[in-house]
Amino acid sequence: MLKLYSYFRSSASFRVRIALGLKGLPYEYVGVHLLKEGGMQLKPEYRALNADGVVPTLVVDGQPLIQSMAIIEYLDEVHPEPPLLPKDALDRAIVRGLAQEIACEIHPLNNLRVLKYVKHKLGATDEVKDAWYKHWVEEGFASLEVNLSQLGRVGRFAFGDTPTLIDLCLVPQVFNAQRFNVDMSRFPTIAKINDACMALEAFQKAAPGVQPDSE
Repeated sequence: MLKLYSYFRSSASFRVRIALGLKGLPYEYVGVHLLKEGGMQLKPEYRALNADGVVPTLVVDGQPLIQSMAIIEYLDEVHPEPPLLPKDALDRAIVRGLAQEIACEIHPLNNLRVLKYVKHKLGATDEVKDAWYKHWVEEGFASLEVNLSQLGRVGRFAFGDTPTLIDLCLVPQVFNAQRFNVDMSRFPTIAKINDACMALEAFQKAAPGVQPDSE
């Protein structure tokens, strides 16, 4: 049995939950609340699994795996159906690049620990913190919208008619953008892809609101 250490609202955890759902893999869910008790991810027992003190961590046969993108590619290699990356090397590079545009450019600037630092260490008001979030999401989505359109590979999903690594990264980012009242009408391609994804059971069951630790 796979064991996933997750926080219901974590974008990175959301990605992995989608991958597990698409692959049809059962797993044990272990909630790691990032705010309660000073942050359960910072406790010694969790840091023994993941020294970075972040989620997710997927334990496979006693071996902790860290970083959502590495976890998803592991799952795709060991459980290749349905594939989350194309067979062609050039296409794989395109998919990885667009996925990393979200996971490496947009998401890190809006990670919870960054927002907490901006607010509690730098003294930003909630208004300023929210403006920070919206700025980086909107700037990132503007570029992503253009890149998706110019590549001409958008089908029902971000790259053709089956979900790929791009979609697994995109949907959690849209979820968080909506929480911060980002106007998604400015990004019609992204919004269309998100709607197609959220029509699938694997995405629905991975959503934050239906996780055991949701509140």
